[in-house]
Amino acid sequence: MRVALVIAGAPLPAGVEQTGADIAGAFGLSVVSAAILSPDRGVELIFETVDEAVVDIDAACEAMRKALPDLDLALLPEAGRRKRVLCADMDATMVVGETIDELAAALGKADAVSAITERAMRGELDFEEALDERVAMLAGLEARVIDDVAHGLTYSTGARALVRTMKAHGARCVLVSGGFDRVTGVVREALGFDLDRANHLEVGGDGKLSGKTRKPIVDSAFKRALLTETAAGQGVDLDDCLAIGDGANDLPMVEAAGLGIAYQAKPALRAATPYHITHTDLRTALYFQGYSDAEIVE
Repeated sequence: MRVALVIAGAPLPAGVEQTGADIAGAFGLSVVSAAILSPDRGVELIFETVDEAVVDIDAACEAMRKALPDLDLALLPEAGRRKRVLCADMDATMVVGETIDELAAALGKADAVSAITERAMRGELDFEEALDERVAMLAGLEARVIDDVAHGLTYSTGARALVRTMKAHGARCVLVSGGFDRVTGVVREALGFDLDRANHLEVGGDGKLSGKTRKPIVDSAFKRALLTETAAGQGVDLDDCLAIGDGANDLPMVEAAGLGIAYQAKPALRAATPYHITHTDLRTALYFQGYSDAEIVE
């Protein structure tokens, strides 16, 4: 069996390849080849098991993470690395910040809403109850403010490259969010996703938010179900999928995917997967799959 080690940094320190090779060797892996995926930002080492030994990939990955704490890395089977489905969270993943907090700011309620958001993303609150509580605080907000927020979003570095590169290589790319569909529709168009799914805020005849969302809501179970549905539609297994998010409501989706990535994530999600992006940007999700800068579509 061959496994790939990808190390990403901003920038990479000198000698990092040797450190990775030494640690891998202690786990019964020998170097077959090495490649630069991005100058000073990403390298790849391909290893082969020694004498067909059974290798504890998770333990080797954890050892490397301890030795290289300021870098993002992944140790994964070489076969099947390029995924054919992408399911991505929106808030604090594809875009910077939480859109519901920005909406609350327009009513002077940012602190109260963001405190609930933080607890919900950490998995400390029931997601639906937390959503209902926060949306109720938005009652009376002009619906047009949602559109203003959507068109003023800051996109995460590498977001467009991640989506466009995977699409260019035949992947189905889906945006799924516990946020709101008037925002995800804008993000879908801007980044090039094939589909978006999110919650719908009810608007009264006066053009203002009623303080309610349409049920059922998009929660963690919905996200996982959409991942499964998308994979089936593409005729692929869950192992052929990449899921990425930052909060507890992304956990079932990230756990189910063959490559589940915790991006700038809360502790609950980080603990659920060995694949983290903490120190670099979303292009690292492409490096994990073996893409080089020459293949990335900006």
